Amino acid sequence: MEQINTTADASDFLWYSTSINVKGDEPYLNGSQTNLLVNSLGHVLQVYINGKIVGSASDSAPISFQKPITLVPGRNKIDLLSATVGLSNSRAFFDLVGAGITGPVKLSGPNGALDLSSADWTYQVGLRKDLHLYDPSEASPEWVSANAYPVNQSLIWYKTKFTAPAGDDPVAIDFTGLGKGEAWVNGQSIGRYWPTNLAPQSGCVNSCNYRGSYSESKCLKKCGQPSQTLYHVPRSFLQPGSNDLILFEQFGGDPSKISFVTRQTASVCAHVSEAYPVQIDSWISSQQKAQRPGPALHLECPTAGQAISSIKFASFGTPSGTCGSYSHGKCSSSQALAVVQEICIGVSSCSVPVSSNYFGDPCIGVTKSLVVEAACS
Repeated sequence: MEQINTTADASDFLWYSTSINVKGDEPYLNGSQTNLLVNSLGHVLQVYINGKIVGSASDSAPISFQKPITLVPGRNKIDLLSATVGLSNSRAFFDLVGAGITGPVKLSGPNGALDLSSADWTYQVGLRKDLHLYDPSEASPEWVSANAYPVNQSLIWYKTKFTAPAGDDPVAIDFTGLGKGEAWVNGQSIGRYWPTNLAPQSGCVNSCNYRGSYSESKCLKKCGQPSQTLYHVPRSFLQPGSNDLILFEQFGGDPSKISFVTRQTASVCAHVSEAYPVQIDSWISSQQKAQRPGPALHLECPTAGQAISSIKFASFGTPSGTCGSYSHGKCSSSQALAVVQEICIGVSSCSVPVSSNYFGDPCIGVTKSLVVEAACS
């Protein structure tokens, strides 16, 4: 059964369940073991036999799960949990891609196989209490307080209290140590985390050039690392004193390893070319084209009450690099630093015209850019 149409976007999860009776002499058995094959369109598959997880698999492409399992004499229950992780909204026929377990599902052994695809299956959209939080003002018997909480257990909820980091700096949670799930702070979802999903080990490049035809393997970075471990917690979600953190862990992990971190903005940077179009609110009629303002570079301190205290770097010409590591090119105006300092020092935000009228023309006939790195305090 295709998952997206079945769940109607009401949940990420869909259970597929069936049961079989085992006598012990079935041709698909090798003693008490058999090999289970499950084919799925993705994205995440977890397999439970008689209530215990036996394995999982994940991929954005079709999944083929194969693993030996142990069956017991009598009734054996097979539960397959399929989960989606974001849905494609581009490329041709993206709406026909589908997700979930479409089969076949087979048990196989040295003397034969049993195709369960046409067996009687039951389906359940979502997990029990799927993504619905308890009212923090109500005492619920579902929560169990313990000094030693279970770790590395799938499909488990965790709840704790914390005090928000002091100050006004941006706050994030580092989910290193957990598997895959979703987190809430004071009832507000901060998103789904998946730090165990690692990028491929190979294919990364030191230099990057996006020019030319598109390829998903172009400009790969962070090979062998998770795509994300830090998840932003807006300060508006936090309250003085005690705050609630609730985790739903799907794969299993150790919540004691997560941590809160703050980030301070050391610099604000901008890079604008004189060939850039001007802001749309400054567009005027073609009859006034000669008086039309050119592009401008804008800087603004990220925190209220701050002002630009210094200009760490300024170059008008052909600079290169990224924020924190800019360098002058072969063409560079000697007036750039003084001009930017005059306009921006001491204010919370500033706008600098990107024009040779302000900086002189260090290389006639060459398209120039203005790059600035500033510090706020």
